[in-house]
Amino acid sequence: MKRILFVIGLLLVVAGISSYKETDKEITIFLIGDSTLANKPYSGSNPEKGWGQVFGLYFKDGVIVENHALNGRSTKSFRDEGHWEKVYQSIRPGDYVLIEFGHNDQKEKSPDRYAAPDTDYRNNLIRYIKETYEKGGKPILATPISRRSFDENGVLLDTHGRYSEVVREVAEEFSLPLFDMHKKTIEVLEQFGVEKSKELFLHYRPGDYAQFPNGRSDNTHLSPTGAFKFCDLAVEELRREIPELVIFLKD
Repeated sequence: MKRILFVIGLLLVVAGISSYKETDKEITIFLIGDSTLANKPYSGSNPEKGWGQVFGLYFKDGVIVENHALNGRSTKSFRDEGHWEKVYQSIRPGDYVLIEFGHNDQKEKSPDRYAAPDTDYRNNLIRYIKETYEKGGKPILATPISRRSFDENGVLLDTHGRYSEVVREVAEEFSLPLFDMHKKTIEVLEQFGVEKSKELFLHYRPGDYAQFPNGRSDNTHLSPTGAFKFCDLAVEELRREIPELVIFLKD
């Protein structure tokens, strides 16, 4: 009988240790945003990936990345459809919430998603920030990644306008870590140039992938190369903006 009680006690201790590790030691970084950040299916012949899809691969034990970003969502629709509520209920003190929207907020012809930069978009960002703080979490803001939008002279165009600027302004107002993905991805696109930058996005001939039988020319969504390259930029920003997490990065 004593041996049985000893074994039960040992199991309870092990369970307690496991529970402690999961609930009190591991930090979760929640990602919320749009398709440029979102997970994409691995099934089938589909090269599209979001940079948040590979973000967790850069961390050692102690940090978990939960990617809740979804294709086509804006600061408005992500909340209206109930996706934020799921994240909100999961945030524990010490967790982080990385917020990256903008591509769909600027779609004026889509009232379910549109959020004007200086009013609704700004207010939506601030609401996410305040609610993250309510749960003891730590918000991180990220500017939207740049589209591959070169003009006929090979000059990269800014298609986000005030949206990127508003993110920077809100980050400064609330003294938040800022991943300036817009600025960083512009630098990469200009370095790569018009032709080579196609490798970062979905540019495929008919037959290259079953997913795109007629080929694809997409300057917004990322290829696997683009997802890893842009995630490298996010990790550079993390090293600069959130030094307390650097110890969790793989060598």
